[in-house]
Amino acid sequence: MSYYQKKIDAIKDTLFPNQEQLETVIGIKNYIDNNYESDLNLDFISQKRFVSKFHLLRLFKRYYGQTPRQYLIDVRLKKSKDSLKNGISVTETCFAVGFQSLGSFSTLFKSRNGKSPSQFQKEQLSRSITNSDC
Repeated sequence: MSYYQKKIDAIKDTLFPNQEQLETVIGIKNYIDNNYESDLNLDFISQKRFVSKFHLLRLFKRYYGQTPRQYLIDVRLKKSKDSLKNGISVTETCFAVGFQSLGSFSTLFKSRNGKSPSQFQKEQLSRSITNSDC
């Protein structure tokens, strides 16, 4: 083993001392990324990885800086932007990305992006028309 590999391993062991915890958290993140449109909750996700929901909260927050719920909302909002850019209606987008209420989705979208989903969509569609005219 080279000198540099030893140093890298030492840093890795310092930053990520428990490989099993890291794999659990990455697995949960990947599960959220692939199933964001489903009705996900902490109990269900923790059972998927056979870990206490309270331990899961601490681990996820330690490694990603936010709770699994906050991360799920971020993923859903990102996916909703993609759908709105593609011309899918606000209502269809809302339910397609996993939100249960159009009102909650619109309020959350506006609070995070500074504009309503319909305003966002109109801007994106007008930009694409302007760019295609050039």
